Amino acid sequence: MPKYYEDKPQGGACGGLKEDLGACLLESDCVVQEGKSPRQCLKEGYCNSLKYAFFECKRSVMESRSVAQAGVQW
Repeated sequence: MPKYYEDKPQGGACGGLKEDLGACLLESDCVVQEGKSPRQCLKEGYCNSLKYAFFECKRSVMESRSVAQAGVQW
């Protein structure tokens, strides 16, 4: 079960997704069988759904910070 459904880890708002992405890459055939680095596998397209979810999470955190700094109300 993905960790982002469980209690939020110490890694911040997107920490669970980050852990899940790392675990997905480390368990992928690219790393295990081919011996490539997780970074290379990520660039080759492994774990794309978690990569996208992590990107969206980080983007939402950044957007909320910029809105708070600008003082804009929705």
